[in-house]
Amino acid sequence: MSGDDRTGPDGLLGLLSALRARVAALVDARGAGDPTAGDPLRGLYVTEETARRIAESPPPTAARDHAVRLPDVAGADRLARLARDFGLTALDAHILVAALAPDVDRGFEALYGYLNDDVGRRRATVALALDLAGTGPSDPAARDRFHPAAPLRSGGLLEVEDEDRPLPGRALRVPERVVAHLLGDDGRLDAQLSGTGVELLAPAESETDVAATPLGARVVAAGPVTVHLRERVPGASTDGVVEALRAAGRPVLRYRPESVDEVAARALVLEARLRGAAVVVEPLPPRPGPLVRALASSGATVVLAGAEAPDPRWAPDADLVAVDTPGEAAGSGDQWHRELDASELDFDLDAATAPYRLSGDQVRRAARSARALAAFEGTPLTLAQLQRGARLVSAPLLDSHARRVRPAVGFADLVLPEEPLGLLRELTGRARDRDRVLGEWRLRRGGGRGRGVVALFAGESGTGKTLGAEVVAGELGLDLYVVDLSSVVDKYVGETEKNLERIFAEVDRTDCVLLFDEADAVFGKRSEVKSSHDRYANLESAYLLQRLEAFDGIAVLTTNLRANIDEAFTRRLDLVVDFPFPDPGQRVSLWHSCLAGTPRAEGVDEEIARCAEEFELAGGAIRSAAVTAGYLAAARGSAVTGEDVRAGARREYRKAGRLVPDAGAPWAP
Repeated sequence: MSGDDRTGPDGLLGLLSALRARVAALVDARGAGDPTAGDPLRGLYVTEETARRIAESPPPTAARDHAVRLPDVAGADRLARLARDFGLTALDAHILVAALAPDVDRGFEALYGYLNDDVGRRRATVALALDLAGTGPSDPAARDRFHPAAPLRSGGLLEVEDEDRPLPGRALRVPERVVAHLLGDDGRLDAQLSGTGVELLAPAESETDVAATPLGARVVAAGPVTVHLRERVPGASTDGVVEALRAAGRPVLRYRPESVDEVAARALVLEARLRGAAVVVEPLPPRPGPLVRALASSGATVVLAGAEAPDPRWAPDADLVAVDTPGEAAGSGDQWHRELDASELDFDLDAATAPYRLSGDQVRRAARSARALAAFEGTPLTLAQLQRGARLVSAPLLDSHARRVRPAVGFADLVLPEEPLGLLRELTGRARDRDRVLGEWRLRRGGGRGRGVVALFAGESGTGKTLGAEVVAGELGLDLYVVDLSSVVDKYVGETEKNLERIFAEVDRTDCVLLFDEADAVFGKRSEVKSSHDRYANLESAYLLQRLEAFDGIAVLTTNLRANIDEAFTRRLDLVVDFPFPDPGQRVSLWHSCLAGTPRAEGVDEEIARCAEEFELAGGAIRSAAVTAGYLAAARGSAVTGEDVRAGARREYRKAGRLVPDAGAPWAP
């Protein structure tokens, strides 16, 4: 607490002492002309004598005591600052002090009860506050200070109770938060903000470079301003603005509302104005109009963040600055280093975290989760634990439209020629370095293009396309989400596009690899319009073409026949990877890979070599054949034999409807 703040309570108590003297003078004046002043039951009932005296008194006049000088608030630093920030007049400040007096000094309760002629009414009324100021409720200018639009009430500093009474008899109450602030207590937020998602962030303790985040520096320099940040990744730019405000010595009230609560909104505005704090709302709740109007008229710096464009109807009279922010989380790499000590890790922190587009708050939660997992497992922090913590905070909500696959394979599990392997490694590199290449180096400019990475895997069934997508996801430390076409494709016009938009929008703001298996169903060629069905099918393709341009995530399309994919989609692909049918040597490697964990009898390797030569099977079929061999061996209770391997291969040939070699062999199924 600063020295100026410490003088605030003393200055306020000095004003209350002056007010007590004025109250004493008013008590003397009232008692001198009141024959019932000595009645011990005065204030409990109205006698006939009192009624006559009131009836015979002259009507009140405005400004009855021009000699009375309102207390000077200059000595009470907090009250003076409050008067300046809320636009209070000297009369407003006097009314505020008169209203809060019983909350600070109990002696005023009895005095106010006497002056109100009612021992049960121990707070200042409108008439009493104005009497103490030397004016009265017949003065139009004085009455105007209690209008709902006047600074005292519109700012939330004063509540006028007893709405059913005439204005002069209404009681005045100052919210406890305002009283506490004037007494120098800013330790806690207003009780009305409890449980509403408001977090108080104090100014930064150490000096930092405000210019490190240009957007934040502009917000700081602009003074009181209302800014709307349109973000695809939640917190991508908001965190930088928050840090810039704190670095500039400003407290920040960060608000994460689930819905619009007008009571909480008023309390938030009051809290911000009392503290001189900036308000950051992230994300905006549905129908945020009342909240935006309240904040935009508060006179505080307000930052609103959301995925949608601002609606001018939210606050028609406000000067709202709309900013479209970059898609990446600015400075998240530095945040990872602040949260984790890279020197204590046995992996490259920058490479491990490059695929994740997390905000500063998400980075903190991911690092905390990873450290907790490492402590639970009793090990130093590992790459897998860090990736699990990051996935925990950035996982998309796609369970209704896609099936999640937690990758359990790597490049060592792939049996492919060098060219497709190299393209898969390039795909992972593109996913890691896209922010640098497309963002910092600006190699994708104009046209509203996103920073997504989209690849097509083409090849016959079973050649490893889905496995390749899982390997890419595993190398990036991301989950693989396989789109469930049955929940996406809809017979009703426009519904398929809506379902796809939900998927794309969710992947845009989170981190995962999206797999469209059998992509021909939605990315097929457009056809000549011969019926209404053709027209709507072409509209669906047109939507997908536009959406891929603005895509910010990572997606893999697979197809058994590359020619089925529309050429317009091919142009928008970053990579096309052809998965060839395995040759005999690769088939041997696939057999050994599939049977690596099974017990094998002598002579199995020779039989595998013969089967690889005789049976032209793709990787998926070889895996199924190996599973069959394992079941046959398990049923006998022995190791896998060459006969089991051949039986599995023959069964896959039969399933494919192909001529089976060695059909007359005695062990053939």
